[in-house]
Amino acid sequence: MSRELSIVHDESARRFCAELEGYEACVMYRRAGSSLDLYHTYVPEVFRGRGIAEQLCQAAFEHAKANGLTVIPSCSYIAGAYLKRHPEYEPLVKRGSTSNPLVSG
Repeated sequence: MSRELSIVHDESARRFCAELEGYEACVMYRRAGSSLDLYHTYVPEVFRGRGIAEQLCQAAFEHAKANGLTVIPSCSYIAGAYLKRHPEYEPLVKRGSTSNPLVSG
């Protein structure tokens, strides 16, 4: 994993972000009642493979946990790779629904 990032929860834009040398990486979400629908994870190509997406996802899951929210993993990275490596977050996961059926990760 890469060095610890400074991750900001931008509630008005509904995303968790990190500044990376003039670029931005983020996990975007929608609120769906008492759930966060994590629908997209983006890391600029030059920064991929450094554990940045993993840290962003951890911030989102920890926010959900601290606030009594469930998580809808609409993003393919989160639903697949991330949750396979982090089964400790499975109790927060709400499967089989999405806040927007047209959105994919």
